Amino acid sequence: METHSSHPSKTGSTHPLEEFALKPVLKPIHLWAIAVGMVISGDFFGWNFGLKNSDPVGFLIAIGLVTVLYITFVFSYTELTTAIPNSGGPYAYARRAMGPFAGFIAGFATLIEFVFAPPAIALGIGAYIEFIAQTFGMALPKLLMFEPRVWLALLAFALFIGINLRGIKEAVMLELVVTFVAIAVLLVFFAITLPHLNLKQVLAPPVFAQGWGGVFSALPFAIWFYLCIEGVAMSAEETANPRKDVPLGYIAGIGTLVFLTLTLTICTLGVTPLAVLSQVQYPLPDAAARVLPAGHWLIKAIAVLGVFGLIASFNGIIIGYSRQAFALARAHYLPHLMAKIHPRTQVPHWALILPGVLGMAACLTGYTDQIITISAMGGLVLYIVSMISLFVLRSDDPEMHRPFIAPFYPFFPALALALAGVALVAMAWFNALLYFIFLGLFALGSLYFLLVRKGVEAEEEIYTVDDFEHLHQTGELPALSD
Repeated sequence: METHSSHPSKTGSTHPLEEFALKPVLKPIHLWAIAVGMVISGDFFGWNFGLKNSDPVGFLIAIGLVTVLYITFVFSYTELTTAIPNSGGPYAYARRAMGPFAGFIAGFATLIEFVFAPPAIALGIGAYIEFIAQTFGMALPKLLMFEPRVWLALLAFALFIGINLRGIKEAVMLELVVTFVAIAVLLVFFAITLPHLNLKQVLAPPVFAQGWGGVFSALPFAIWFYLCIEGVAMSAEETANPRKDVPLGYIAGIGTLVFLTLTLTICTLGVTPLAVLSQVQYPLPDAAARVLPAGHWLIKAIAVLGVFGLIASFNGIIIGYSRQAFALARAHYLPHLMAKIHPRTQVPHWALILPGVLGMAACLTGYTDQIITISAMGGLVLYIVSMISLFVLRSDDPEMHRPFIAPFYPFFPALALALAGVALVAMAWFNALLYFIFLGLFALGSLYFLLVRKGVEAEEEIYTVDDFEHLHQTGELPALSD
């Protein structure tokens, strides 16, 4: 395979790769906000659907397994993120380790995860706004035969794609603000519900009634608490000092999320009847209403401000899917149109718009729990491929510069790999139809990959991590600090 190995000297002329380079402006606080913000909507809705076919103890076991998965994964994945700072994230790591097709598998799995998560969150935003309207005595009408939560979801897509089209710094500043607000809402919720916690409700006999089947069926919704945290990697090219700042953002992010997840689950399970909690679209306002006087202003406040938690994830994942689509298109794994950078805002505008249209189409189904499951399947595939990539790179490229070393290697990545594999098999077993839809999406993506691969193999080699690193080092693009 012919690779691109020559670079122009610093003459002041524009390098051809500059057309495909993102602007590095992000700091550790921004990366923490992206890590937590991308995920925090999982605390406000969606996770509770895992109780439909499970029980409180089984659901807590699922959350425990998934928490171990994500802790071991994040500490292992950060080694890849800092060694190969590329907006393609898992695509770049797998491609470096195992070649173009492995890169496609990881990249397309990430794209499925990040394209299907926003419509689920958008439907959650719609449900919360509809609940808020009801608490103020208003009934929202249907619009063009769409239920209120559906047309509100479409409106949210249009609004936040528009915000992201203005530029990464504006989008991430919004992410920082709404993430802080969302965390404040959760802390208030904990303070309200903890004094009323009824552990007998959590441990009511028959304990573990659904057995391990209930644990496995709950896995997609336990994953929803953490799904998309790996999206920080897709902002690596836009980080001023990725080799130092990305580990700080990731580790602070996973620590914050573990605390919020475990506390929220206990608080909500301890005050809300299981039959209600497994069905409700807005579990936090419903739980608050069970421990506060009817019509209390805090119930409305949690509902209104809870929308910020959904917005944080919605906005963060839109940033993530656009960077993943951009990276895959830059390598010609997707239509090259999505690799175009807007000359004024320096954002990949078509990579924001086109996947957003697909997300809006998914909103029209209204099936929040099924959309969450498909998104989680994509996430698990990328976790599996990424951990395999880590092992391959440790073996084949031991001299690679690794600013962050995965702790407890090889135990941590091996455990993350095993848990992700078990979760994917369980998810396929309990959601066979959705798994076939997932495989069908992969088949379509693979067909495109195979059709375009022969014609662009040499050109694809131009857009590699090494070339961008060279431009940063020579000053033709902004420097990446060690």
